[in-house]
Amino acid sequence: MSNTRTVLHDPDGLIEAKLPPDRAPYEALVTAVLAWTDPDLDPHDYEQIALQLTGHARAVAANVRHHAAALPKNDGRGALAEIVLREADRRLSLPPTGTAHCAQNRARLVRALYTRLDRLTEPAPATT
Repeated sequence: MSNTRTVLHDPDGLIEAKLPPDRAPYEALVTAVLAWTDPDLDPHDYEQIALQLTGHARAVAANVRHHAAALPKNDGRGALAEIVLREADRRLSLPPTGTAHCAQNRARLVRALYTRLDRLTEPAPATT
């Protein structure tokens, strides 16, 4: 087994934007995490769930950023996407902790990013 690894440098998120993440398993995870009322997991389990959701949130945020950048400047959906992306950047700058609260916050973030992505990928509203 080799102890070497390759680091991918993609500062513009172009690879993530071109490879849409597999949405269904993460939506199921988000639904399950948000349904918790009194979970009794080990802190490491909470941390692993939060890390999974963090990585996925970053991928979806890159996708949102890519679609928002392609919009005309006068399209209000881009401005709303920027607000969601700023909040995502703020939340993702905090390290995940081994708590249910942290995992649920990451799940809410993934849900908000998917909501915004759906708004960006639907046809623009007709103007009269």
